Formats: sequence, structure tokens, C-alpha cells
Amino acid sequence: MKDKEMISVGFGEEFNLAAIDVGSNAARLLIKHVEIDVDGNKSVSKLLFLRIPLRLGMDVFADGKISKERQREFLAAMKAYRQLMKVYNVREYRACATSAMRDASNGKSIIRRIRHKAGLNLEIITGDEESQIIFDNHFNYIVNASQTADGSVADGNFLYVDVGGGSTEVSFICGGERIYSHSFNVGTIRLLKGKVRKKDFVEMKEEITKVTSGRTGVRIIGSGGNINKLYRLASKKEHLDGALPVGVLQKEYDVLSKMSVEERMAEYGLKPDRADVIVPAAEIFLQAAANSGATDILVPNLGLADGIINDMLSKYTA
Repeated sequence: MKDKEMISVGFGEEFNLAAIDVGSNAARLLIKHVEIDVDGNKSVSKLLFLRIPLRLGMDVFADGKISKERQREFLAAMKAYRQLMKVYNVREYRACATSAMRDASNGKSIIRRIRHKAGLNLEIITGDEESQIIFDNHFNYIVNASQTADGSVADGNFLYVDVGGGSTEVSFICGGERIYSHSFNVGTIRLLKGKVRKKDFVEMKEEITKVTSGRTGVRIIGSGGNINKLYRLASKKEHLDGALPVGVLQKEYDVLSKMSVEERMAEYGLKPDRADVIVPAAEIFLQAAANSGATDILVPNLGLADGIINDMLSKYTA
């Protein structure tokens, strides 16, 4: 993570921050409004969230690079996001690209083109930094879920699993402290393209089993668009309260996996870029549950873009 230079803001000040998350399946723009009250407290509200299914991983995990047609779509999306940030008078932004751009042989040249043509500084972050940003974003949620009645942090065991198109970030948290973190090249688009190496999948399963061995009451904290969608689909049939039982997820998987992409779109109203990846995502979460002994998955509905903004916001002091 970058060292932060603290920024002083005045009481009663208001401003907007933005984050761009360029993943293997989609590119997301999130803009949030920040208000500093007379006591120096910060309040944050969402102004805009936009998702464009660029599907960079479809090119990269098949051919090792991003095609010219996909590059044109990519550049157009970044130009649009840059203009939207101007419209919303964004004070500061950070744009991050993850797994697909890490693997793309032409990734650096595309970064330079976007900087020149769109006036946008896009950076390729490592798997470790991606994991750190996402984990930090969920830390307060984890601590709250671990608290006892007297406000102390209990010895709760949480396996944090963020499933993306190109990679899966896994962390293990005990008593509010992270004791393990790793990024695996196991993602939904990689699975669809048959580009997940057997040793990577085996390593992920073995690492989860090892780090959770001897731990009781492990709960998974799920992150990513697919687990959010799976939770919403299940909640239409089951009474859920922020957690998705693994047994219910298994039922959803059993139904979805027997359907074609077109049938999932028709039956559940899924978009094409969600209908194909939702099944491999469910497979990864079910595998993580089997390896850790977890019986449910907490779904706080927070992503990398939220984490990027929270990281920027932590620099501002009243």
C-alpha cells in the first residue's frame, strides 16, 4: 500500500471521491459524496455506481492479450468515466486494474494509451494489494461480527473469500486479526475458459484446509458481484438475514448448473455476463466452505471500489 500524505479539510466541507475498478469481467465506477460536520465527523453517501461488462478476461485468459476491439471498448469506457467524474466535480479518484490486466501481455501499452487518450491514470495493482484493499474495507464489518455483548472482540473465525473473474482473494481472520492472506489465480472467467491450472486450484483448497484446521465455527465472508446475486436469488425463496447458508447455496447451484446460460437469463433475469460466471463462482464458494467446514456465508455487499474510496478517505482529517 502507498504511504498516505494526510490532507486537512475544514469543518462543514463537502466533496466527492471516485474509484474505478477494472476487473476481469467488468469495469466499475463508484462516486461517493463526503460531508464533514462541525464536530469533524465524516458522513459518506453513494452518488453514482456504473458497471460496464468489458470482459477483459475473455481475451486475456484465452489469448494472453486484449484484442483491438476490446481495447476500443475499454478506451471508450474510460473516457466516459473520466467525463462523469468531471460532471460530478470529483476532487480525487483512484483507478485500479486487477487480474486480467496483470496477465495481459499488452497491459502496459494499454495503460499508456488510456493515459494519453482519456486523460485517466489507471494503475495495475498486485494481487496482494487488491486483497489488502478489500480486506481493509471489510475490517469494521468483521470486528462488529466478532463482538461480544460487552463490546470486546470474541475469538471469531472468519474466512474472507473474494471471487473475481481472474482471481480469488482469501484471508483468514481470528479475533479481529488477519493471520493469513493470499491471492490465487482461480477465477470465474479463468474457469469458463479452462485456464485454471490444476495446481492452482489444489493449492487454494489445501491452503484453506491448512489455515482453518483445528478452528471451530468458521464463517465465510463472501465478496464479489456473484455472491451478492446468489444471495438475492436465494432470498426470494428463503428467509435470509445477511447470511447465506451453504446448504441453500448448494440448492441454488444444483438448479443453476443444470440450466443453459440462456435459460438462466430467462428464468432469473440475469444479464449475459452474470449468467455464465455465476455457476463457477458458486463452485468456488462451495469448495471454500467444504475445505473450511463453514456452514454459512456472510454477504456484506462491499467491493474493491468501496475499499479504494475508504482508503482515500482515510487520508482526510478535519
